[in-house]
Parts: sequence; C-alpha cells; structure tokens
Amino acid sequence: MDERGGNSNTRLLNEDSDGGDLERKSERPKEPWRGEYVKSIVYGGLDAIITCFSLISSISASSSSSGYVLVLGFANLVADAISMGFGDIVSASSERDVIIEERRVTEWDVLNSRGNEQRELVRYYQSLGMDYNDATAVVNIFTKYNDILVDQRMVADKGMLSADQEVKPWKNGLITFTSFMIFGSIPLLSFIILIPFTDSDSVKFVSACLVSALGLALLGVARGKIAGQNMVLTTAITVFSGVIAGAAAYLVGWLLKNIAGVEG
Repeated sequence: MDERGGNSNTRLLNEDSDGGDLERKSERPKEPWRGEYVKSIVYGGLDAIITCFSLISSISASSSSSGYVLVLGFANLVADAISMGFGDIVSASSERDVIIEERRVTEWDVLNSRGNEQRELVRYYQSLGMDYNDATAVVNIFTKYNDILVDQRMVADKGMLSADQEVKPWKNGLITFTSFMIFGSIPLLSFIILIPFTDSDSVKFVSACLVSALGLALLGVARGKIAGQNMVLTTAITVFSGVIAGAAAYLVGWLLKNIAGVEG
C-alpha cells in the first residue's frame, strides 16, 4: 500500500542521486516575497513617487510659488491614481479573459485532435532535452487526465498558465489606486508639513527631494525582496531612476522659464 492509499509497484527515482547535470549548491537560494497584491503595491508606489516628484521638480523650476505645487500636485495625483487603478482593472480582466478563451480553444483541440496534440507535446518535451521514450511515457500518462493535458498544451503551445478564477481584477485596481495615492502624497506632504515653519520654497523642495529619495529607497528594498535580487542594487537603481526623472523634469521647467519665457 503506497502513501496515496493504493497498491503500486512504482517508485520515485533515488532522491540521493547526483541529479544528472545539475550542480549541487551549498546554500538554498532565498525565496522572494509572496503576496497576491505585493506587486500592485510596490510598482504602483514607484510610479506614484516618480511621477509626483517629477511634477514638483518641473513646477519648482518654473514657478516661485509652492501653491502651484500643492494644487497641481494633488490634482495630478488623484487623476493619475484613478487612471492607474482603472488601467490595472482593465489589464487584469483582459488578461484573464484571453487565457480563458485560449483554454477553450485548447480544450477543443485536445478533444477533437488528441493524437496531433499528443505528438506536439512529445516534440515540446524533446525540445526541452527529454528522451523520446520518456517524453512519450509522460504524455501517455497525461492523456489519462484531460485537464492536465490541456494545461500542458497551454504551456507548450501558448506559454500560458490556467487563469486563476479567484483573482478579482477590481481588487488589483483598488490596491493600485490606494498605493498610488499614499506613496504619491509623500513628496507633497513635505510641503504641507513645512508651511508653519518656513516660507522658503527652496527648503520645501529640498525636503521633497529627501523624502522622495527615502520613499524610493524603501520601495527599492521591497522590489529586491519580491524579485529575490540584491537589495542594494535594486535600491540604487530605483533611487537613480527617480533622480533621472526628477532632474529631467526640473531641466524642462527651467528651460521653459528661462529660455521660452514661460512662468507659472
């Protein structure tokens, strides 16, 4: 009697074997962060901080009033957050609908052209380096389980996994909207907090630069955790991208004011 409750003479391959050509590693790689909405939070936040800080930079270079920064900053923040949220909903819904429709097509192919689908799957496994006999044996086993065979054909032919029916696109959109609003407010809050303490727009702009860099650094760390990459590298790249975007926006604002004669 095996561990699944059935009689079987089949045994797994020796787990202590050398693993073929695979090189054993002394240390197991660290697993990345897992979470249903982590990506929406992090990448929505990154886009928000860079977009809002770039707007602040361009306004600060072309105008001497922090009032423009707050009015245009929050107006742009709300509009972009709504756009990002709806965009995430539409994107997730469209992706899910395409996968569902592709699966219906693949199911029809498997039911009506099973022999051809089996041969295609054998060739796919061979392209991955599997021996013909082993590939044929695997496909013959999958043929007993129609859903598994369809899933394998989806991966082999279209590079798609089955759609997760539990995923709610509106939740992704709401998370993206909320993340955008929260992180995008970081550069603007520095202006609001300093209003009772100073009238200097330069001081407020410098503080916005510092808190934006801090926010980008934190999101860079989170990005590294998600991807399982070097967090120092991802943090440096994230902050650098914000610096480049902010500098470019500041330069455009300065050129419009000093060369084109445009002033807010």
